[in-house]
Amino acid sequence: MIFENTANKTEQKLEKELGRLGIKTTPDLLFYFPARYEDFSNVLKISEIRQGEQISIKARVTQIKAVNAFYGRINRAEAIVSDQSGSLMVVWFNQSYISKYLNDGDEVFLAGTVRLYQKGKVSMLQLQNPVWEKVVHIDDFDPISIHTGRIIPIYKLGGAISLRNMRTCVYQALQKVSSIKEYLPEEMLSEINLLNIQETIRNLHFPENNELFVKAKYRMGFEEVFYAQLAVIKHRAELEAEKATPIPFDKELIQNFIQTLPWELTMDQKKATWDILKDMQKTTPMNRLLEGDVGSGKTLVAFISALQALSLGHQVVLLCPTEILAQQHYNSALKYFKEQYTQKKLSIMLLTGKKAGINGNNKANRKELIAEIKHGGPQLVIATHAALQTSVEFKNIALLIIDEQHRFGVRQRAHLQQQSKEIYPHLLSMSATPIPRTLKLSLFGDLEISQIKQMPKGRKIIKTKVVNQTERPDAYVFVLKQITLGRQVFVVTPLIEESDKLGVKSATQEHQALQKIFPKLKIGLLHGKMKTTEKETVMQSFLNKELNILVSTSVIEVGVDVPNASVMIIEGAERFGLAQLHQFRGRVGRSEHQSYCLLFSDNESERVRLRLKNFSEISDGFELAEIDLKTRGFGNIFGEEQSGFAYFKFYDYDPQTAKLAQTWAKNIYTKDPDLKKHPEILKLINEQIVHLE
Repeated sequence: MIFENTANKTEQKLEKELGRLGIKTTPDLLFYFPARYEDFSNVLKISEIRQGEQISIKARVTQIKAVNAFYGRINRAEAIVSDQSGSLMVVWFNQSYISKYLNDGDEVFLAGTVRLYQKGKVSMLQLQNPVWEKVVHIDDFDPISIHTGRIIPIYKLGGAISLRNMRTCVYQALQKVSSIKEYLPEEMLSEINLLNIQETIRNLHFPENNELFVKAKYRMGFEEVFYAQLAVIKHRAELEAEKATPIPFDKELIQNFIQTLPWELTMDQKKATWDILKDMQKTTPMNRLLEGDVGSGKTLVAFISALQALSLGHQVVLLCPTEILAQQHYNSALKYFKEQYTQKKLSIMLLTGKKAGINGNNKANRKELIAEIKHGGPQLVIATHAALQTSVEFKNIALLIIDEQHRFGVRQRAHLQQQSKEIYPHLLSMSATPIPRTLKLSLFGDLEISQIKQMPKGRKIIKTKVVNQTERPDAYVFVLKQITLGRQVFVVTPLIEESDKLGVKSATQEHQALQKIFPKLKIGLLHGKMKTTEKETVMQSFLNKELNILVSTSVIEVGVDVPNASVMIIEGAERFGLAQLHQFRGRVGRSEHQSYCLLFSDNESERVRLRLKNFSEISDGFELAEIDLKTRGFGNIFGEEQSGFAYFKFYDYDPQTAKLAQTWAKNIYTKDPDLKKHPEILKLINEQIVHLE
């Protein structure tokens, strides 16, 4: 219960609306922190305001009236307000009801944008649609304001609750903030000079001043990264106590396989492969992240590692985030391991939501395939989330490989890892999105990390150019020349509205527009709402060079490999993060052909143009990820919020805070590994998914 008066219908309604936001108790409400803030703390005199400024004033209403609509005019409330320095006209369009709540003589806070009102030769400053609030004096103290005249909180809302009601509910709940008990150790608070939890909550909702707001934000940010570090340390210790199947290194097997490859491994690939093979020899589970730029050859390294486990009769599972990527890995495995599966030394399996395949037979019986998986043996099972269904059982997973690991939640991975019960599989995670140094320290301390920065020999740097509106015709001429040379073109479209979650609308519109520009070319369309078979048909047509251009949503971001494609056009490029743009760019440049990335943007903002220009001049994905983290936050690096990745709401990713939190986490865990002396902290880190295997 949030409100005590259960008979009050207004409060009953508010409680119902808060419940829709997951807020059921007073602590829930107190920990429902604002999404952002607006600073109206600088209260000006009326004589000091200027046109176009966002301002906050305290004045007295000298006149207010409702103006009803007639002859096409708008219902509104009009008021004249005054202070000692002058008077100002205020208008609320389509809010004539405000005249019922404010009366002549009321003292009010007003916050909004000042506009210049002109009618004929008359012009005057006018405050339009301001936030308003009556000034309330308590005894001899300063007037209280929660909607204006201060740094005001802006909450994420839902249902019928208004921002005004939300602020009022939170302000009332703050009267009970003393009931929230401190859960961080007292010595931590004093040594680091952190605000206590009560002061933190107060100043995150209604900051008394900017200094206290910064301190409150730092307290919560430190707390977040501290929990992350403690969870990482705890998980690493738990993992080291588990048993894994040791997989001895077979030098002859690996060397013979590498010699069959049509190209030489890069030094980075060789080093990463050796790191993994050494880890797999241990009786404790490997927990390694393989990160490498798009097209750097991570998958081949994973296959070499898989071969070592398969040769000893174990199962290897490769989890993929999309069916397109799973199919591609399956095709690659059939190519790399042709000798092994034709000689029946291993089975290569494909399991997605719609398809089941084994050793090249893509129309295998699904039930029989699942029964075969349960039987076990030297099986490379390449699967999507379909492998996480309860009907799918594995017998002896020795190695679990997860491609684009941030797209799978911790619990999903644990489902497969724990199937072996007493034996824990070795885990190899892969990501084409480089993880910035600060985040490695903050979140990935339980992972050993291998990097592949070198590109395969013969790969050329992709030439990237920002294309403005006037240059589009020339760009289309260039595209046509590339197609005439036998090349193919990707076109990626962004979301154009929140309701179109899969970007279907923008992709369809772009497809139609390009059909008019290139009436003689064959243009395909790919988006998330298409059926799996439809998507596969389109991709296969593009791979077979039956299509000149493929228009797609971000479904092609990960893993799609079309060596003949030499041009990547990104529409609305300003809508994507730098790392995501780099992912798109990596879909081309996968052969000896010179490739190009054209960034289409109609946004004339200098900031946008500079950002895209900087991207066009940087080809290193690791450098781009660092920039993206500093400018746009963690969620934008990986495209969409995933379990664990959306955890940091207050932490600003500075290394010093991460190191300090790590020191405290190690100290506490060393003294209290079961966290029996810190039950609240244990509860909090168990509730939050704050580490990524």
